[in-house]
Amino acid sequence: MKFTAAAFAASLFAPALVAGAPRVVKVDPSDIKPRNVGGSRIKLPQIYNTHFKQHAKGPRALAKVCRKYNIEMPPELVEVLKGILQDLGIDLPTGKVGGLSASAHNSGKPYTNETDDQGEVSATPQLFDVEYLAPVEIGTPPQTLMLNFDTGSSDLWVFSTETPSRQQNGQTLYRIEDSSTAQKLSNHTWSIQYGDGSRSAGNVYLDTVSVGGVNVFNQAVESATSVSSSFTSDAASSGLLGLAFDSINTVSPTKQKTFISNALESLESPLFTANLKKAEPGNYNFGFIDETEFTGPLSFVDVNSTDGFWQFQASGFSIGSGSNASMLVPVGHSAIADTGTTLLMLPSAIANAYYRRVPQAKSSAQIGGWVFPCNATLPDLTLHIGSYKAVVPGELINFAPADTDSFDTATICYGGIQSMAGLPFAIYGDVFLKAQFTVFDLEGPRLGFAPKPEL
Repeated sequence: MKFTAAAFAASLFAPALVAGAPRVVKVDPSDIKPRNVGGSRIKLPQIYNTHFKQHAKGPRALAKVCRKYNIEMPPELVEVLKGILQDLGIDLPTGKVGGLSASAHNSGKPYTNETDDQGEVSATPQLFDVEYLAPVEIGTPPQTLMLNFDTGSSDLWVFSTETPSRQQNGQTLYRIEDSSTAQKLSNHTWSIQYGDGSRSAGNVYLDTVSVGGVNVFNQAVESATSVSSSFTSDAASSGLLGLAFDSINTVSPTKQKTFISNALESLESPLFTANLKKAEPGNYNFGFIDETEFTGPLSFVDVNSTDGFWQFQASGFSIGSGSNASMLVPVGHSAIADTGTTLLMLPSAIANAYYRRVPQAKSSAQIGGWVFPCNATLPDLTLHIGSYKAVVPGELINFAPADTDSFDTATICYGGIQSMAGLPFAIYGDVFLKAQFTVFDLEGPRLGFAPKPEL
């Protein structure tokens, strides 16, 4: 389905009025015991990816939200994109297409190894914190591909030798014929339709997939026979590894399990954590919680996985800190935690209130989003999730230069907080996740948040 402004408003605010503030459970990290003593731990420290194009990254990030969640781009954003189409790498549509793919319940039977290996892999964030990549080994012998880890989707798809050469741009390919363990899943295909009318699609293979030394055998690997040009433009990324729930996997006629679902029994605990940072290495951890990465107790909130996302309820916001802090404003809204989205996409009531506190901030049709003078001192934003107060420092909200490609020369900057009608939920993307240590616990399912030591 296509997300409409009416649906957005109804889904964003009505649930909070009915359910009230979400219940938050504070847990001392020492009370969280391994579920599988001797199971695997995976740590993914980040490094920078220098391949990302810096030009006009603010509007590009906003456009990617539209594409990913199948919502119409506002006319003013379309006009902005016309000027940066070559760098953006997508074809602007003449019509709008929406709808998430749906298929039957998964009945595949991949299996994992039962070793207690502990491994470490490196992740690569694109410049300006747009995308995080990590090496994933596929096949026998293993082929290493750099993939985007995305908690907002549930497909493991890759560029391969089946991808037309005109849709390649130097990506490392999954060479199906070179893997002795690759088996085609007959009569199964996958397809992801994007909001600009483009799509990625292809065939499905079962093969061995390894992340940090943890192997999953007969993992569904989706080979691209058609790739949206926005992915083609990113030479560093060979595809995507989804970390949302199995229900939104797009393989048809039988949905397939995600890597994390298949790897759960091999991990020490059925969870992973995100400790993302700005302009310095952060990390993802799988199977364990590193207590050195946060302070105080973890605050857990229930996840509603009905729609396949890491979706939860937030209860309001306040702006500023100390004596300049505003009172709590109760704007209840549904939100998802999405590592595959760079921006913090909020209800317009919150975004408008925030930028009213920033001198000369404005919603610019010319640039395509909220902008402000680069020398402005940005206030902190506190998002209230029940009793937990998640502080997003103002420095993280200065997302990108808007009138040049460098902070050194820019006078106008692009906001990391944006708003857009058409989304059925707020998206707590990387701008938010860089401010909070986050636990994705599949056993609840639930999300855990805690402040970081440096904040």
